[in-house]
Amino acid sequence: MNSTYSATNIQVLKGLEAVRKRPGMYIGSTGPNGLHHLIYEVVDNSIDEAMAGQCDQITVALEKNGYARVEDNGRGIPVDMHPTEGIPALELVLTRLHAGGKFDKGSYKVSGGLHGVGVSCVNALSKHLEATVALNNKLYRMNFECGKTKSKLIELGSTDKQGTTIRWQADDTIFKETTEYNYEVLLNRLRELAFLNSGITIIFRDERLEEPKETVLKFDGGIKHFVSYLNENKKVIPAEPLFIEGTKDDIQVEVAIQYNNGYSENILPFVNDIHTREGGTHVEGFKTALTRVMNKFLDKNPKLQKKMFKDEKLIGDDVRAGLTAVLSTKVPDPQFEGQTKEKLGNSEVKGIVDSVVNEYLTLYFEQNPKVIESILEKCIAEAKARIAARKAKDATRRKSGLDSFGLPGKLSDCSSKNPSECEVYIVEGDSAGGSAKKGRDSKTQAILPLWGKMLNVEKTRVDKVINNEKLQPVIASLGAGIGADFNTDKLRYHKIIIMADADVDGSHIRTLLLTFFFRYMTPLLEKGFVYLAMPPLYKITLKKKEWYVYSDEERIAILQTLGDEKDKASVQRYKGLGEMDGNQLWETTMDPSKRRMMRVSIPDAVEADKMFTTLMGEEVEPRRKFIEENAVYATLDV
Repeated sequence: MNSTYSATNIQVLKGLEAVRKRPGMYIGSTGPNGLHHLIYEVVDNSIDEAMAGQCDQITVALEKNGYARVEDNGRGIPVDMHPTEGIPALELVLTRLHAGGKFDKGSYKVSGGLHGVGVSCVNALSKHLEATVALNNKLYRMNFECGKTKSKLIELGSTDKQGTTIRWQADDTIFKETTEYNYEVLLNRLRELAFLNSGITIIFRDERLEEPKETVLKFDGGIKHFVSYLNENKKVIPAEPLFIEGTKDDIQVEVAIQYNNGYSENILPFVNDIHTREGGTHVEGFKTALTRVMNKFLDKNPKLQKKMFKDEKLIGDDVRAGLTAVLSTKVPDPQFEGQTKEKLGNSEVKGIVDSVVNEYLTLYFEQNPKVIESILEKCIAEAKARIAARKAKDATRRKSGLDSFGLPGKLSDCSSKNPSECEVYIVEGDSAGGSAKKGRDSKTQAILPLWGKMLNVEKTRVDKVINNEKLQPVIASLGAGIGADFNTDKLRYHKIIIMADADVDGSHIRTLLLTFFFRYMTPLLEKGFVYLAMPPLYKITLKKKEWYVYSDEERIAILQTLGDEKDKASVQRYKGLGEMDGNQLWETTMDPSKRRMMRVSIPDAVEADKMFTTLMGEEVEPRRKFIEENAVYATLDV
C-alpha cells in the first residue's frame, strides 16, 4: 500500500464528472427509482414554466430503443451567449451543475427544481441527449453525449412554435439494473402533477407499443378533484371535498379535505409540486389547526361532549382518522431537508398554513353544523377506540401465548440477534410450519405459523387490530410496534417472508397480511423488508432425476426437453406446503442460494391505497368490477 498522500492524490471532478462518479448523490439511486427520476427532473422544468404562467401543455413520450422525450410549449431555454461564460445559455444549463433560471427570483417566483442540478444530471447520465428549442420564430438544436457537448448550437430554420424538447437515452453503464421505464409508475406521478396544476394538460404517450397508447391528463378541479379520486369507492363526508386557499407573504396555501368511512389518514403534502413524503412545517401547521378547530367545536356542543370520556380531549390521531387531504403550498424560497426534498423546514410556513386553515374551517363549520356534527361523531368514536387500544396494548404482554420475553410461544426464533441477517417466515398452517422448522437454517431463519382466519384490517378499528389473537403474534415477533409507534430501528428481522400455498386461500392470506402491513406498518413495504416466498407448483420425476417447477410454462418447457421420454415422467402437483417435508421445503423455497422470492414494494402509495380499498373495503361493486377486469392477469405486486 502506498502511504504517501499529497496534492497528487486529490481528484478534481470537472463539469458533470461528479454526477457520473456518484449518481446516487444526485438522483437517489441507479435502480428503477433513479431511472424514473430522470423523467421527473425534466418534467419539473416544464412544470416550473407552467407555474410561472408560461406553459399550458407538456408531452411526455416513451420511445423505442430506450429513449424518453419531454416537450413543452413554454418560453424555451435561452440560446443567446452567456455574458460571462462565453457559451450559449442552453449549453450552460445542460453541462454545468447549479446553472439555471431558478436562482433568479425574477424568472421563477416558485420552483420545484431548486438546486439547479436537474436537467444537467439527466444529461450527465445519458448516452445521448438532444435539446431542441423553439424560440423567437427559430428552431435550434444541440447534441450531447455522457454530459459533454457533441455538437455546437445549430439553427435548423424557422418555426411558429415555442418551447423546449429534451430527448435522451439513459446510460446503461450507469443504470445497470434496467433502462426500461414503467408506464404505470410514470402515469401516477404525471397524474399527480396534473391534479396539482389545474390549468395544464399533460399528454403521456407510450410509443414503444405497435399501436402507441396515449393518456391525456387534465383536471380543472385541481386538488379537489385529486381528493375525490383518492376517495373513489368510499363513503364520504361532506359529499364534495372542502377547498381552502389563501396567500400570505407570497406563500400560497391550497388544501382540499374530505372524510371517508375508513380508519386510516391519508395526507398528501406538496411544496412547489414536490411530494414531501416526510412532511414538514406545512403539515405541522395543517394538523395543529385541524385539531384545534375540532376541539373548539366539540367544546361548543354539550350533547357530543357527554359522549367523550371525562377530562379527555380529541388528539390529532382522533381527528385525522378517515381523513383524506391534499395540502399544496407554493413557497418562494423553500428550505428542504436534504437533496431528496422530502421535508420542508421553513418555520414561517407553519403559522401561515395554521392561520389559513383555522380561519376557513371555523367559518365553514359555523355555516354547516350538520357536517361538523357528523365529523365530530366519527372523531369521538376514534377517541374511544384509541383509549381502548391503549388499554389493549397494556394488556398485550399479559396475554396467554406470550412468554416472559414478550415473544409468542408459536414462534421458533433464530439464534442470531443481528436483524440484517435474520429473516422470519410467516407460514400458513401448523403442518407447513412444522416442515419449515425442520428444514430451516436455525441461525438466521425464524418460523411463525399462522392458523385460522386472518383479520381484514381494512374494515376494523385499531383497538380490534391490536387485540386480535391472529395479529398479536405477528406484532410481538417483529418487535417494532404498530401504527404511529412503529419503528423500523427496533425491527428484529430485515426479511419478513410470507409463505402461503399457491392457491386461492393462500392468495387471500397474502392479501390480508399485506393489507395489515400497508395500513399499520407501512415502512416495512417502503423499505423493502417484505417478501413473498414462491414455492414450487410441481415436481417432475424421471428415473432418478427431479425437477421442481414454479409455473405451468416452466412445466411444459421441461417436459418438452425430455422428448420421447416425457410420457414416462411423473408430474406431482403440490396442493400445499404441508405436502413437503423439511428437506424439500428447504431445497425449493428456503435455501437462500436457490429460492425464488418476490420483494413487495410500493411504487406509488396513492395507487396502493386505492387498490387495498377496492380489494378489501366495504363496497362490493368496485371489487367485483376489478376482479372481472383483471381476473386473468391480476397480481398483487404493490
